[in-house]
Amino acid sequence: MKSCYINGIGCVSAQNTTRESASFKDFQELTENVVSAHKPNYKTFIKPAMIRRMANGVKMGVVASSLAMNEAGIDLPQAIITGTGMGCLIDSDKFLKNLIDNKEEYLTPTSFIQSTHNTVGAQIALGLECKAYNVTYVHAATSFESSLIDGMLMLTEEVDNVLVGGVDELGPYTTELHKLIDHVKDEDSLSEGILASKSKGAIFSEGAQFFVLENEKKKNTYAELRALTIINTPTENELKNKLLLFLRENNLEIQDIDLLICGNNGDVEFDSFYLNLQRSIFKNTQQVFYKHLCGEYNTVSAFGMYTACQLMRSQTVPDILKLNNVKVESIRNILLYNQYRGENHSFTLLSL
Repeated sequence: MKSCYINGIGCVSAQNTTRESASFKDFQELTENVVSAHKPNYKTFIKPAMIRRMANGVKMGVVASSLAMNEAGIDLPQAIITGTGMGCLIDSDKFLKNLIDNKEEYLTPTSFIQSTHNTVGAQIALGLECKAYNVTYVHAATSFESSLIDGMLMLTEEVDNVLVGGVDELGPYTTELHKLIDHVKDEDSLSEGILASKSKGAIFSEGAQFFVLENEKKKNTYAELRALTIINTPTENELKNKLLLFLRENNLEIQDIDLLICGNNGDVEFDSFYLNLQRSIFKNTQQVFYKHLCGEYNTVSAFGMYTACQLMRSQTVPDILKLNNVKVESIRNILLYNQYRGENHSFTLLSL
């Protein structure tokens, strides 16, 4: 497989990540159990007449993709690949509510059309007048990883650059359903942070992160995307063995990993998968986490990659991200690990 470099990133999240001087040092830990994304000035990126017709997820995706392409210096991507777990959730809820309220009669198709999962990728393409390869992956918590794999394959065979991203939005009705089944943390348990909460569930949020992948290393390159693997439902021991195999396949050992980025979200039922690795084979490796800043959503691992890119470039780890006090002289290999509720585990390897 050819080399794959990350040459541009764009991020819309619960933090103000769209401003040029955005820094982890300025970010604040989330203290509410449901947090909406920080809304940028959409008029800077989207024509005002179009904004009111766009779903929240679409607007976030357009902004994040624009930021990534501007940074990479490309006007038209040769492929657009999007991952989303729930698609345009608000329009889906709206259509279903209208279906019930109107007893399946006299329905307008607008909400249904805008609720489809590929709306984000389609709107990005329409805005750019891009007629290239355009695919959306809907694979729950590995939707973004599936998109990355496709992007890496595209660079191997057909194109020079690919726009890849992950988008998910909050839907009020669906969020209430998650609260009923304890997928969302009790807000009272967050006073001392998510890792100290000792309760079920996670902070629910939303966001969009896009990356420009190219097969050429440039001055603005953040990192090389070396490898990625997805594991569905392993036991903790199986997970450890598969991780060691993944590293060996890429000619690395545990001691070669300079930074481990994990998706700890404070859920006492499932954080053990992270803790099992953090307290054993990675106990001497610097560890960081990020979901206390951005919350949980199906494609939140894209925020993890955004975090990895920023740390790789700055070669420093802010205190707000640290899980332990291990120090490293330089950051050359980063391993990202994410899972959600014990399923859809993924390992992503970035190198300098």
